[in-house]
Amino acid sequence: MQHLKRLTFGAMLSIFSVQLLAAQSPITDDQKHTATQLMQTAIKSDLGMEIVTSLTTEIGPRLGGSEAEKRARDWGLKLGQDLGFDKAWIEEFTMPFWDRGHLHISLTSPYQQDLYGTALGGAAPTKESINADVVYFRDIHALKAVKDNSLNGKIAFVDGDMMVKSQTGAGYGQANQRRRIGWQHAERGGASALVVRSVGSDSHRFPHSGMMSSEGDKWANIPVIAISNPDADHLRRLHNLDKPLTISLHSESKWKGDVSSGNVILDLVGSEKPEEIVLIGGHLDSWDLGTGAVDDGAGIAITTAAAALIAKLPKRPKRTIRVVMFGAEEVGLLGAFAYAKQHEANLKNHVVATESDFGAQTIWQLVSNVNPKATVLMDDIAKILSPLGIIRGGSDVPGGGPDIIPLAAKGVPTIRLSQNGRDYFDLHHTPDDTLDKINPDELAQNIAAYAASIYLIADSDVELKP
Repeated sequence: MQHLKRLTFGAMLSIFSVQLLAAQSPITDDQKHTATQLMQTAIKSDLGMEIVTSLTTEIGPRLGGSEAEKRARDWGLKLGQDLGFDKAWIEEFTMPFWDRGHLHISLTSPYQQDLYGTALGGAAPTKESINADVVYFRDIHALKAVKDNSLNGKIAFVDGDMMVKSQTGAGYGQANQRRRIGWQHAERGGASALVVRSVGSDSHRFPHSGMMSSEGDKWANIPVIAISNPDADHLRRLHNLDKPLTISLHSESKWKGDVSSGNVILDLVGSEKPEEIVLIGGHLDSWDLGTGAVDDGAGIAITTAAAALIAKLPKRPKRTIRVVMFGAEEVGLLGAFAYAKQHEANLKNHVVATESDFGAQTIWQLVSNVNPKATVLMDDIAKILSPLGIIRGGSDVPGGGPDIIPLAAKGVPTIRLSQNGRDYFDLHHTPDDTLDKINPDELAQNIAAYAASIYLIADSDVELKP
């Protein structure tokens, strides 16, 4: 999407705000005017950048279950109080804590060369340093076909292709199989360790971390390491030259028992229907290689700033707007599942839910999964958002974001303000996820879209459930 400056957004809003909706719209002229004013204010505001700057600078990396995540929860609670939310509290839950520890990995044959890698979430430590021959697998499908115990004493390396940059992040799910389930097949084959190509679209020597999947209650008993895309390319070239590959590695990653995590919840209480909840949010935790600016400090800033702008209106919207800063998302949506369980009796009153968790580039599309009457409301909201460069997408699209999955599964309607994700998997789970990657103008466009759309839903009488 072409970069748009704040003045351009403001000019477009002024030009088009008077000619957006048909007479039969469920949105009144006063609501339309308020939504337009919210967008104009958001475009000029620095609040979002102030929030994400504070989180990434004052707190830093926030691994789920860590002391840093605890400090982030305290930060989020104080932020909500300072910004004028009517209620602010923390809901704790218990989780197992995995720590990365120290890692060294290097190529030892056909020559000595350090590799840039990182342990994957849930991986086991080396009992002692490993130096072993490498068995090359072109992709996860080749590893799945491995025979039991055929890799005894070996290190399995699963290659693959670097993800193609995409606005929607297409291809991530397929590529992510080697990270999530590769260990299961490597262990079945008897491998001493598994090394995989990082799941990312960048060509930097930055490895991408991420959580593996468990097999029932079972986690990996071997070290599992992701190496950077250039290092994976290097191993492939050596393999294609029939060079004998040997890798040495030592990893200290391990589980460290149960700890407390939690969700920070901020409410703007509805003026007429306080029991009905419009839920927005992002996840507060991050991987520990960078400072979690794009994933997902940006989402925290976008949703909190949008609600804070609505809080400054002369009157609260009819429905309650709830911002949830989900904990421990990266290690398995643990905060999301805890919220769904803790609020199960009240989910029938959750009118709609959505999350910002796909970076900080501009929003380009609004999709929804609501009933036909509410689809008319979403169509008209999209018209109001159109000066921001946002189009109307599908009207039967389940989702809403990763942390919304447990709520959607229990029947909560969802919408999604889809962001341009072309750079997302360059930065995702890497040391390169830092504040300088966020463009203030693009962040402001996100906040404008959230502020307008969430206000209009919260101030509406339309039922959204399918």
